[in-house]
Amino acid sequence: MNDAALFDIPAPLINAQPKAKRPAPVHADRTWFADVDRVTYLGTHQPSWLARPEFGEDCIPLCVSHGRLTGRTTLPRAVTPWMLDSRGFTELSQNGRWTISPYTYAAAARRYFDEIGLMDMCAIQDWMCEDEILAKTGLTIADHQLKTVASFLNLMTLDSELPWMPVIQGRTLDDYLRCIDLYDQAGVDLTLEPVVGIGSVCRLQQTDEAARIIETVWSMGIRLHGFGFKKTGLRRVAHQLYSSDSMAWSYNAVNRAPMPECVGKHVHCGNCPKYAIAWRNALLNSLPDDPQLLLSA
Repeated sequence: MNDAALFDIPAPLINAQPKAKRPAPVHADRTWFADVDRVTYLGTHQPSWLARPEFGEDCIPLCVSHGRLTGRTTLPRAVTPWMLDSRGFTELSQNGRWTISPYTYAAAARRYFDEIGLMDMCAIQDWMCEDEILAKTGLTIADHQLKTVASFLNLMTLDSELPWMPVIQGRTLDDYLRCIDLYDQAGVDLTLEPVVGIGSVCRLQQTDEAARIIETVWSMGIRLHGFGFKKTGLRRVAHQLYSSDSMAWSYNAVNRAPMPECVGKHVHCGNCPKYAIAWRNALLNSLPDDPQLLLSA
């Protein structure tokens, strides 16, 4: 079978009998952001951080891209939970398509799972719906949604034991609801998935529309992971996200002088563990304990 064909859902598959459901997570009753401190995954360009003791001591979860791990002959052994990012935005923005076949990606994810360990979840090869990405691929939102659902089904077929995270895509609330329906038609009940990524909202995260989308999907009982959420966005929807990840700390540090204790060690703290941990602590401390205060902040 041609690799590219795996990203298309044949009509018989849409109408197929539902697959066996995966069990809900142990902490499925968690309802808001501060119940578990592992909610914010720190994005990092440095896979070696997975083995650094300062992250393991406080169980600070990390997010590492497939692009940073692929091709390495040796991999770090994780001392803290982490999630795998598929580098989807980079793939589509640079190439207008996925150049990594699902076979290759599934095999890589299996290697990371076995050799690195402590993998919480791995993002599928989803298709973002930002205007710039649609312009690059030449496809429609509906096309991207079908390919996103197909990716989850393909990867589950190739290795169902890995913690694949399905992703919903769209631009408007109706788009996301339609994407949820596509999963349902394919036999996937997203309310039974441990966590579901919500794509293409990171650049809209400060808007009323993004808040409405997340609130609606959250109210359906779907545990959401927010890709690339910054402090301002989290203050609006933190109580409705199961988890999130961010590289904002690094982009912030690149344009600042290094921390006092880092002067002379590096020009900026864009790859500094101390800065990353301090940024995450400040982020978590900035979120009110009362969800109602989050809504009015």
